[in-house]
Amino acid sequence: MSGKNHINESILSETILEDQKENRIDHMKYLPGMEQIKSDVMDQVVDAMNRYDYTKYTAADVRRALAAEDRTPEDFAALLSPAALPYLEEMAQAAKIETRKHFGNSVCMFTPLYIANYCENYCIYCGFNCHNKIHRAQLNTEEIEEEMAAIAKSGLQEILILTGESRNRSTVQYIGEACKIARKYFRVIGIEVYPMNSDEYAYLHECGADYVTVFQETYNSDKYETLHLAGHKRIFPYRINAQERALMGGMRGVGFAALLGLDDFRKDAFATGMHAYLLQRKYPRAEIAFSCPRLRPIINNDRINPMDVHERQLLQVVCAYRLFMPFSSITVSTRECPRVRDNLVNIAVTKISAGSKTGVGSHSDEIADGDKGDEQFIISDDRDVEEVYHALQNLGLQPVMSDYIYV
Repeated sequence: MSGKNHINESILSETILEDQKENRIDHMKYLPGMEQIKSDVMDQVVDAMNRYDYTKYTAADVRRALAAEDRTPEDFAALLSPAALPYLEEMAQAAKIETRKHFGNSVCMFTPLYIANYCENYCIYCGFNCHNKIHRAQLNTEEIEEEMAAIAKSGLQEILILTGESRNRSTVQYIGEACKIARKYFRVIGIEVYPMNSDEYAYLHECGADYVTVFQETYNSDKYETLHLAGHKRIFPYRINAQERALMGGMRGVGFAALLGLDDFRKDAFATGMHAYLLQRKYPRAEIAFSCPRLRPIINNDRINPMDVHERQLLQVVCAYRLFMPFSSITVSTRECPRVRDNLVNIAVTKISAGSKTGVGSHSDEIADGDKGDEQFIISDDRDVEEVYHALQNLGLQPVMSDYIYV
């Protein structure tokens, strides 16, 4: 009987997927309610990425880029090319000099807080995708406060609030209430949620949010379409313009990232850098941040075939970001193991998470185990705040709990 049911469920699942394929929405067309801004940044980024041929760069191009004082997009392209790999040691040394010049020995610490994992998107690489059979959960305001109070006891003064991408379950107002609670405990508040319109970002900024991070995942629109099969996240241009709408809404800073390994990582890293570069030129007062996540194993999904990004390539991307945009913040997440994180933070990374958990309701002992939601992905560094703090000190670095003071 169980075997028959399993077969029937499989057939039903395949039927649903075929039906979705036939009725799939155009990934380049905005849906009702999505704000369309007058901006040519997306076109510039995509055009630059499509024209980027990293095979044409030579050792001479890399040496020229390393010797430059103010590096151009062409220098950035050379530093991301395969021709730069033999110069990785020189890149790392140059990146470290730039980091110490602009940030000293300071490294900011924060932790992510997942307040919900409900999602309406079908992204085949994500543990939260709506077809994955995971334990879903959403914290109420009392539970959010319990989680934040527990995190604040560790000494951290910066928090990153995350949800799954469900407007119905995690409304703008719900996220706003979480920001208001966070303001009681933390000096810096970031959000990593679904993309919003500029007026919604303005509302969250009023509630206390300081910056917005959006992972574009991949800037290759054709590959993007094959990875995002349903939900609002399927709309490529709405997502790529999220950071600009956040800045229009008054956010102090914005973060950029491609999920390295989903597609050609060199082109995705180049597009990420160009996206940040163009918005920095358009909004000079904006604080720019990069994240460099590599694809990690997730719950309930064995169909991922990542394009390998090894540690040398990851270091190359991090150093290229630092050399191209020396004033930007660079974050390394717990997707990486302690050894890799410590090496990167000693060279170019200026922000590191600690005590990280990617499940819902994982910080406070007051929330019952049965009410916790499953994790988005499997982390590689489970060190708590104190352990990361001392690891930074052992590297001769200064852990900073908050780099921002309100007056």
